[in-house]
Amino acid sequence: MPQADPAASDGTLDVTTEPPSRRGVVEVSAGVAAGLLVGAAGTYAATRADGHTGASATGAPSLADISGQVPFRGAHQAGIITPAQDRMHFVALDVITDDADVLRDLLTAWTAAAERMTYGAEAAPGGSVGGGPYKVPTDTGEALDLPPSGLTVTIGYGPSLFDKRFGLADRKPAALQELPGFMGDDLDPAKSGGDLCIQACANDPQVAVHAVRNLIRIGLGTVSVRWSQLGFGRTSSTSHTQKTPRNLFGFKDGTNNLMAEDGAALDQHVWIAAADVPGPTAWAAGGSYLVARRIRMHIEVWDRTNLQEQEDIFGRGKLEGQPLGQRKEFDTVDFAVKRMDGQPAIPAVSHIALAHSSNLDGVRILRRGYNFTDGSDGQGHLDAGLFFIAFMRDAHKQFVPMQRALAAKDVLNEYIEHTGSALFLCPRGLDDNQDWGTQLFAS
Repeated sequence: MPQADPAASDGTLDVTTEPPSRRGVVEVSAGVAAGLLVGAAGTYAATRADGHTGASATGAPSLADISGQVPFRGAHQAGIITPAQDRMHFVALDVITDDADVLRDLLTAWTAAAERMTYGAEAAPGGSVGGGPYKVPTDTGEALDLPPSGLTVTIGYGPSLFDKRFGLADRKPAALQELPGFMGDDLDPAKSGGDLCIQACANDPQVAVHAVRNLIRIGLGTVSVRWSQLGFGRTSSTSHTQKTPRNLFGFKDGTNNLMAEDGAALDQHVWIAAADVPGPTAWAAGGSYLVARRIRMHIEVWDRTNLQEQEDIFGRGKLEGQPLGQRKEFDTVDFAVKRMDGQPAIPAVSHIALAHSSNLDGVRILRRGYNFTDGSDGQGHLDAGLFFIAFMRDAHKQFVPMQRALAAKDVLNEYIEHTGSALFLCPRGLDDNQDWGTQLFAS
């Protein structure tokens, strides 16, 4: 990966084989950093065994080097179709000021800090120790000497941000409405909702936590943490360069997920179209809606369930991930295949049957969730499960009908419960001279 050498006499980049650490780039100027990001954009194409690369027509990078950089700016925010990293720190925040100028200034400051951290720098130049012994550091320092680790920082806005406080009511897209309740929900208000969200994904958990921690530090007095979630072991692939991962029930998850290379499908199902956001809401075109659901898995009960029942619940084989009645993971799902007893190989109430696009009028979403384990529940059981994250063009036309079908009939519901929920609008990516504050508040 390219590394900036601040000592280069001609002001150019000295390219080495090692990714830059935060200490190594702390003195890089903003202009050099922007050049570094542009130069790095071509370094992410990971070659598959079949000779194809992960570079897509939409410009989505592949994390060929898990310690490398992901460009911060572009047509769409990083962290959506970016090949899913291994770790995630997600936080929802409430805005505790009524001053629109203060909020705009915070979003501008967040942009600068987030961009620096994604290319491997501290949140502010010399932030950890550069201010001397008698000043409060402007970077918390726990990521010093660590490479960028594929860090992406994605911002989102909740429906509540567009109330009367900041003069944004007319800029609220029609689809940015709170999700309805679903059968079986056991939602904790303390783990739901929020004015803002930040999703930091990386291949090093300390890098992801450092990014969120420093943005929260910068926002002290303007925002407060409503809830947060750490995630490990991605549960979906977002690129054909990645193998399908497994969830905490041991099954491959997201086999038929939308992928970064599927440009036409992304336009249809993930990116908000200009026609969706007329008039003053046009700023949201090119963005995407993020649905977050904290799903508690009762793994102790699951672990006492026989294999045949587990496979019938998911509608897939546990070892290969194949649709029941087929042999390989990516074999076509065929709901007409019968077992020897004449019953459908894939039960009608299985997870795959209820969530499949062919049974939902073509509805598809891009999943990007993570496993979590948050200690115990105080009753001798692990508080573990899936932190479901998905991106889509309209949550009320895509996620809502899918979740209603699952909530009504999915036999997997005997082993899970939804304990947190939120919806956010993630705006489009930033132009070279743009920041989140001017993007949101532009007239």
